Amino acid sequence: MSAPVVLVLALAAATYALRLVGPVLHGRVRVPPRAQELLSAGAVVLLVALLATGALTEGTGLAGWARPAGVLTAVVLAWRRAPFVVVVLAGVGATAVLRALGVP
Repeated sequence: MSAPVVLVLALAAATYALRLVGPVLHGRVRVPPRAQELLSAGAVVLLVALLATGALTEGTGLAGWARPAGVLTAVVLAWRRAPFVVVVLAGVGATAVLRALGVP
């Protein structure tokens, strides 16, 4: 077998093993409540960081003003508990209108 095939098979086996660990250890491992709180907070921080990176940057520079304005529109509507389709369409629409008006 060639090296790339062995590497792909090893990565596939490792991925399967990691996914199997959760159900196997579900009732056997106790995580302290403080650790659960920190993991939950870490997940939120990671999602916000990904959102900020995607909304504010393009390539190696800033994305301009239209994209962050569209994301802000979507965030406000999601916070106000608007339906998902409305959130997405409003965010896209706000970005499109601003770009049509010449806002970068």
